[in-house]
Amino acid sequence: MEIIGHKLLQLEALEQIVLQKDEIALDAAAVAEVEASHHFLLSFSKDKLIYGINTGFGPMAQYRIEDEDCRQLQLNLIRSHSSGMGVLLTPDQSRALMLARLNTVMRAYSGVHPELVILMKDLINKEAYPCVYQHGGVGASGDLVQLAHLALGLIGEGYFQYQGQVLPAKEVFAAIGLKPLQIHMREGLSLLNGTSAMTGIGAINVLHARKLLAGEMLFSLMVNEIMEAYDDHFSEELNGVKLHKGQNIVAAAMRAITKNSGLMRKRHEHLYEKKVTESVLEDKVQEYYSLRCVPQILGPIYDTIEYTAQIIEQELNSVNDNPVVDYRTENIYHGGNFHGDYVALEMDKLKIAVTKLSMLAERQLNFLLNPALNKRLTPFINKGVLGLNFGIQGMQYPAVSNVAENQMLSNPMYVHSIPNNNDNQDIVSMGTNAALICAKVIENSFEALSVHAWAIIQAIDAKDFKERLSPATRWIYDEISALAPPFAEDAPAFEGLAKIKSWLMQTEVGAKMKKLLGW
Repeated sequence: MEIIGHKLLQLEALEQIVLQKDEIALDAAAVAEVEASHHFLLSFSKDKLIYGINTGFGPMAQYRIEDEDCRQLQLNLIRSHSSGMGVLLTPDQSRALMLARLNTVMRAYSGVHPELVILMKDLINKEAYPCVYQHGGVGASGDLVQLAHLALGLIGEGYFQYQGQVLPAKEVFAAIGLKPLQIHMREGLSLLNGTSAMTGIGAINVLHARKLLAGEMLFSLMVNEIMEAYDDHFSEELNGVKLHKGQNIVAAAMRAITKNSGLMRKRHEHLYEKKVTESVLEDKVQEYYSLRCVPQILGPIYDTIEYTAQIIEQELNSVNDNPVVDYRTENIYHGGNFHGDYVALEMDKLKIAVTKLSMLAERQLNFLLNPALNKRLTPFINKGVLGLNFGIQGMQYPAVSNVAENQMLSNPMYVHSIPNNNDNQDIVSMGTNAALICAKVIENSFEALSVHAWAIIQAIDAKDFKERLSPATRWIYDEISALAPPFAEDAPAFEGLAKIKSWLMQTEVGAKMKKLLGW
């Protein structure tokens, strides 16, 4: 059980909480600090004008609110901004959003009543999530609309996603035996002002991007094994003279994975230690770029994913509402910590990197399917009767379609600021849009890699190379071929592809590789 409070929340812990549904508890000392922050705000705000406590919001901040209306002010903010449209966030995205918001509020700079953090913890543990819509926020005063729907659910209004259904909030609270949040002083603004929607979605994106990278590294190696390629393009000597961290990490992993492969060839054994007399060589002296440039292509993708992970972790553990209520210095500070530019920029960079990963997979897939390129396999790796059967031919289309969509979606959101809110928000981040588009690119890539994976299984079986694979690539061959076996006779492929996609999204391929390699 992860304790939320003083300790920084790492992405690995978030993965266990969000994707594996581990329960959470609250650090008692941190809850005491939340209460201290709340009591300070109650005391400090008397006879003072403080934004969002006794004023309107945004461009209406010049309007003073009477004390007797301050609670209604918070409720009006929540209800008025619950204007989301489109489809709902997935349950996992909503869970991540709630965890991200809880974690920042537990920093005790928000002035909220402890009842809020306790309720959020209980709802996460009971897997009950307020319905949050994809379309709404512009990521400037935080994810206002998405987080308004979170707040709406917490006060017992709107709808929840619970046990696979969308149900009225009142029914869910009754079913799980909890009471809705009572607004005290600042709970509305503290929930709405923040980057927790883009950050929660962004965290899942990073976790899935890591799985894509691990999968594509293995698939790239398997294509090299199928082609009995030379192994020097992964060598330390070659890659070490290029000083990029990601390239060298990818190359080192690929060397380790192929160390015991019976398929990779040594260049010196075939071209240096024996005399080559042919004028025209049938074997390629150098492979196509999609096979031999894998460290140079996946290296910057690795670097991008890991830098994005760093930024997401920083935002996840930051105070990102406004104003900041600091009982420690006994002051309240106004500014723009709710602005989402850090996350927005990283989501655009991440989706570009993942799109390139999907392009590499698609080119390797095309290489395997085209005998004019690989010169070792039948057209479309067809194991049936050529002309009568079709092999992987019909599966290539969705892979190409997904990659084409990724290329279109890779245009940046970060530079598409549109002023709004009576030009009070005159430059915005569009961070949640960027995170959601990145999530779509990632899902498309899992689908493209699913086709790639099945083609690789088909090719290994066609060449009868299974027993000569490295231990790591043999493991993934066994796993995927159990879901989608090699075939000769044509049959609908959609169910097998869905099984591979699900396996790729749920399996910790990188962790399994480390275990197999003894790292």
